[in-house]
Amino acid sequence: MIRALATKAARLRLLRLGLETYVTLPVFTVLLVAVIFGAAFHLIANERAAAAEAARDSVQEVLETYEAQAVRNLNGIDQALKVIKYAVERKGAAGALPELAEQDLLPPGLVFAVSIADASGTIVASSPQATRQSVRHERYFTIHRDSRLDAVYVAQAMRDAVRRDWHLHFTRRLNDRDGRFAGVAILEVEPAYFTSGYERTRQGDLGLLAIVGNDGVARAVRIGERSSWGQHFDLDAWRKPVAQPWTDSFDGVARYTGTRALRAYGLVVLVGLAESEQMAPFQSQRRKYLWEAGAAAAGTVLVMALLWLWSWQGAKARRRIRRAQETYAAASEANLDAFFVLRAVRNPLGVIVDFRIASANSRAEQMTGRSKADLRGHTVCEWLPQARTNGMFDRLAQIMAAGGVHQEEWRNEMPEFRAEWMHWQVVGVEGGLVAILRDISERKRDEARIVHMAHHDTLTGLPNRSLIGDRLEQTILLAEREKQHLLVAFVDLDSFKLVNDSLGHAAGDELLKVVAGRMVECLRRSDTVGRFGGDEFVLVLPQGQVADGAVEAAGLLEKILSAVVRPIALEGQQVQVSCSIGVAMYPRDGRDGGTLLMNADAAMYRAKELGKNNVQFYAQEMNASLEEKLALMEGLRKAVDNDELRLVYQPKVDLASGQVFGVEALLRWHHPERGMVRPDHFIPLAEESGSIVAIGEWVLREACRQARRWQDAGVAPLVVSVNVSPRQFDDRRLVARVADALRDAGLAARWLELEVTESLIMRDVQQAIDKMRELEGMGIGLSIDDFGTGYSSLAALKSFPISRLKIDKSFVRDLAHSSDDQAIARAIISLSHQLQMRVIAEGVETEQQRAFLAQYGCDEMQGYLFSKPVPPEDIPALLARQDAAA
Repeated sequence: MIRALATKAARLRLLRLGLETYVTLPVFTVLLVAVIFGAAFHLIANERAAAAEAARDSVQEVLETYEAQAVRNLNGIDQALKVIKYAVERKGAAGALPELAEQDLLPPGLVFAVSIADASGTIVASSPQATRQSVRHERYFTIHRDSRLDAVYVAQAMRDAVRRDWHLHFTRRLNDRDGRFAGVAILEVEPAYFTSGYERTRQGDLGLLAIVGNDGVARAVRIGERSSWGQHFDLDAWRKPVAQPWTDSFDGVARYTGTRALRAYGLVVLVGLAESEQMAPFQSQRRKYLWEAGAAAAGTVLVMALLWLWSWQGAKARRRIRRAQETYAAASEANLDAFFVLRAVRNPLGVIVDFRIASANSRAEQMTGRSKADLRGHTVCEWLPQARTNGMFDRLAQIMAAGGVHQEEWRNEMPEFRAEWMHWQVVGVEGGLVAILRDISERKRDEARIVHMAHHDTLTGLPNRSLIGDRLEQTILLAEREKQHLLVAFVDLDSFKLVNDSLGHAAGDELLKVVAGRMVECLRRSDTVGRFGGDEFVLVLPQGQVADGAVEAAGLLEKILSAVVRPIALEGQQVQVSCSIGVAMYPRDGRDGGTLLMNADAAMYRAKELGKNNVQFYAQEMNASLEEKLALMEGLRKAVDNDELRLVYQPKVDLASGQVFGVEALLRWHHPERGMVRPDHFIPLAEESGSIVAIGEWVLREACRQARRWQDAGVAPLVVSVNVSPRQFDDRRLVARVADALRDAGLAARWLELEVTESLIMRDVQQAIDKMRELEGMGIGLSIDDFGTGYSSLAALKSFPISRLKIDKSFVRDLAHSSDDQAIARAIISLSHQLQMRVIAEGVETEQQRAFLAQYGCDEMQGYLFSKPVPPEDIPALLARQDAAA
């Protein structure tokens, strides 16, 4: 037994030793250093993965850009060869090039050389003019001579006796009237033409762009500033997923690579980004992390060494006093609450006249700012003079007499305690009391904060809908009791949705906070302003006993209108919004909060109908207008099922040829009772009510079905344009819905074009690009409607897969006499062509407008000058009249 006790005591000593700071500190130091380096290596791994992912994303982005550039260039060359072939077959080899040159249809001579070889291989015509030579032994000539290949052939880079520089030869077969071989049309261009889009800032000095034939021979290669051609590439090795960099025997540089086949031309586009350049920022960051980890570890070891020395000295001192402190520390020092041991002080009659502080713990020192020794030298009433007047001493005496446990929370007003709110628990013991005090100030502040959050808007800090309702009911009760009047104003911001959609939700939130602050500054202390939801605010304005509250409030409301309309700087732009205010008066317009709010809302809608940025007081007839709006909304929900919607189609005309190439589907609503409802009346209501999604899907499906019906009836295929609303575009299933509409109608995707507004796609640029690329991948055309009315930037615009820009009719209307509109139209046309997009003008109604647009290169138009929107059955007849006139 003695041995067992000795063993137990030894274990306790070892356990106590293990808990000593000077023992645990080295272990903790090792762990801390390990954590530092572990965190550093973890960050390095994350940075490496992020850098690799960014490199892969860059390869895909460069590949898509380079592919688009190559396809545009190849398509242009192919089109030029087709024009030359057509001219040769019409005018013969001798007359073709002069005719094309006269009509300015030849490609520029500074870049391209055009030649025509006859059936014997002799060059019989060229531009620029060159000496005659024979190409009968060239591979491109023999291929066209020995086969009936009716496509562009892309030869390897070569040079001949006339043109000593290396060129790529693009050729097409020429036939005589009997379909026999009559020679070839040749278009030559330098290989560097296909790598001119190299961007050193994005692709570095070792980035690679190349166009390679299916035979593996490079037609054009560029690495950094060096251009070359004729190399052999292992295409099977290059056709691997973009995952890890690899090294091609071409030049021994490790690259992230990507390929894209251009099957129509027998070519492959290659892109490579050097691993060393793409990962250079990561390597720099890696060295930084390692240096920081090393410095942190060294500093940690140094600090811990000093702490170890200090703890070793402290441990020796603690051993001497541990036994004396263990009992007291267990009872008090480990306690997070302050406690005081109080001994009753009695007079000669045995009545308690005071309490002496016998003991206190460390937490009591912190709460009072006085040492335990100082506290032990005082009585409660000496230390706390207010104790006799605020009831504290009386409560302590009562507890002493009654015994038991007493608990209470109270707001502290005594400067001797460092706490705003305190909870105390007093226990009666023999000869005195034990008082345990806890600082609950933080909890009380949290509770107050929770109450505030429950009744206030988190964005603006204004009272929310719940608190507005409570204050409105209280104000109504007061007004009723005091025979006073009360105004309730409903405030709605004008054009807030445009700001939110164009500049983003963060800018919209900032706008709401600024407007809320301006309204607060305008109000009196007795007034209340709260945020009702979205961009709607409510004002509660007591008016005293003035019979005509409108007169007294007019100045205040005008002040709010002026304050709101002042410009606000958001996202680096000056933005200006106004507000529409509707006012209802108690008791004239309602005797309860719900009625007053409803009537103020009706007055607010009346203010919007009258042009916005004004104040309207409620009148009885406003409810009729609101009821009409609700009736229209209800009718819209049933319009699709009741077959009340119709589509009309406005032709789109090529300005150069005057031929109709497509139509735009426009929605009409034939109400069973109201007749034809104007689109500008019901489409905003459809957006507001949410029924625009179902209506938009019906429009999409019906337009696709109609396009197919025209084709089945023998009408030449037309591109049908359909407008996409913001709610439709935000629908995650938009791409699937479009695919379903095309499949159900049996319509090829190339005959459908979707029109999106400028402000819509600028709300979330990356999301818009991703969705539009999916649609483009299906073969669907995309255009920007109402261009020039939004906030798009050139940096964003060039990223969109858009094929057409539409000039808004507001810029076309005054083209004949407005120099500003003329400048804007010219700028949009020039910008569109620079971005390889076609441009169409809508709302063309006069010959002067058409002439101006044609003069400055506008590609297409639509408007009443050619045709108003017509029913679908009129389209075939319109096209037939056009063909007859031609």
